[in-house]
Amino acid sequence: MKISKKGIIFLFITVWIYNQSVSSQVLNEETFKIGRTLSLIDAFYVDTTNMASLAENIIIDLLKNLDPHSTYISAKDVKDMNEPLLGNFEGIGIQFNLLHDTIIVVEPISGGPSERVGLRAGDRIIIINGEKVAGVGIATTGVRSRLMGTKGTSVNINVFRKGEKDILDFTIIRDKIPINSLDAAYMLDQETGYIKLNKFAATTEKEFMDAVAILQKSNLKNLIIDLRGNGGGFMTAATEIANNFFSNQNLLVYLIGRKTPRQDYRSTGRGSLSSARVVVLTDEGSASASEIFAGAMQDWDRGIVVGRRTFGKGLVQNGFYLTDGSMIRLTIARYYTPTGRLIQSPYNEGYDKYMQNYIKRYTDGEMLTADSVHFPDSLKYRTLINKRIVYGGGGIMPDVFVPADTSNYPEYFRALVRKGIDNSFVLEYADKNRARITSEYRSFEDFKNRFKFTAGEIEAFIKKGEESGVKYNESQYKISESEILTVLKARLANYLWQTNEFYRIINEKDIVIEKALKIISDKDAYDKILGYK
Repeated sequence: MKISKKGIIFLFITVWIYNQSVSSQVLNEETFKIGRTLSLIDAFYVDTTNMASLAENIIIDLLKNLDPHSTYISAKDVKDMNEPLLGNFEGIGIQFNLLHDTIIVVEPISGGPSERVGLRAGDRIIIINGEKVAGVGIATTGVRSRLMGTKGTSVNINVFRKGEKDILDFTIIRDKIPINSLDAAYMLDQETGYIKLNKFAATTEKEFMDAVAILQKSNLKNLIIDLRGNGGGFMTAATEIANNFFSNQNLLVYLIGRKTPRQDYRSTGRGSLSSARVVVLTDEGSASASEIFAGAMQDWDRGIVVGRRTFGKGLVQNGFYLTDGSMIRLTIARYYTPTGRLIQSPYNEGYDKYMQNYIKRYTDGEMLTADSVHFPDSLKYRTLINKRIVYGGGGIMPDVFVPADTSNYPEYFRALVRKGIDNSFVLEYADKNRARITSEYRSFEDFKNRFKFTAGEIEAFIKKGEESGVKYNESQYKISESEILTVLKARLANYLWQTNEFYRIINEKDIVIEKALKIISDKDAYDKILGYK
């Protein structure tokens, strides 16, 4: 795309003055200085240049020098970035996978347009709008681009279905398809519920409370909230959920920036879960809104944080659109937990050093022992009720540390996962055996309790690995056999039912959940950790 000299200058003016006041000194000197440089390059440089690419690179480098989380998003990526947080996209509503160069319907999304016209799990999509898509090397992005589209538009697909002599034709009217931020919600025992959130989006609080309402019918009293790997999202989604756990008007988080006056976010004092015991699970992938929620629960001695130290993102971004539909997400403030803790990890040595410090968590022993995490006394704070010591300056440190379990994951297992052998094997297995399994196991509970892979099926899995370049290692297989079979069974449950059932199986081997359940089930131990005893 060619951008005029006038457009380039206006683009940079927009970066600096959109929705904010800028001094005339900056506008007249620095802003026009950049625009003038680009104009001179366009007018006189010896070689032809791509001015759009050059402008993007300047913006990217400019923001990278500010902080690690101020970023540039191209116009074509803005929609993809917004969809998960807004909670929906527009398309035909299927989960799919690619098997042997063919699009396999894993599951029509409940209530979506594909389910309404009768598309089924296991169907093979071979033609989309007259274009052959089977056996042509189509990629996942190619499938998405053909099936997604504006609500109300139609897409014609041809499907091969086992047991049918003829190819089936479907005309599907695209609609809004929900993107769930809640992966799983079920009871771990007679009183303790488990909820896993993968992000904090516009729909998260509703999803969360809908799940709680269902669990309360099963005598829910205690709740384990799994935020491991949850990279955050909308700050207000985190405060909306935290609001449910407080019976007073407690400060949950506050923001301060150079041009952003302090903004306090408080609970309403009408929390319907204010009497529930709560454990929050975190790890190095828990960031931003996850840290806001965990920090509020920890600072008020309201819940116990279990797991590993969180990522450490305490910077607040606002989105500013540029003239071509692209966007910059610019840091406008820092957020602080109720005790005044800034959770942001230091970034004063630059972006590369910032990322290196995060990677060092994996090499310096932090995944295995809490003693490897060192906080200076200057970052020491005390919780607001029981005056327990907590720290700022680099993530939320859990109240109860649980190391990463690496003992059962030798290189052979890791190689299988890296190559995606577990996923491709189960996809083929489910495709061949769906009818038999669903007739033999009449419910998920029946499947969970009785299903086991046969010796021959395990041999087929090992052989598939070898065909993909993962040489069988008997001693290492024996070490990780239980974990491998659990993963395969969980993936199979996901294909036959939903993500919730995946977690119901995979969590049975989870030592962090095991520790959390032990703590939350013992009121005396729970209260002692929080400092009430």
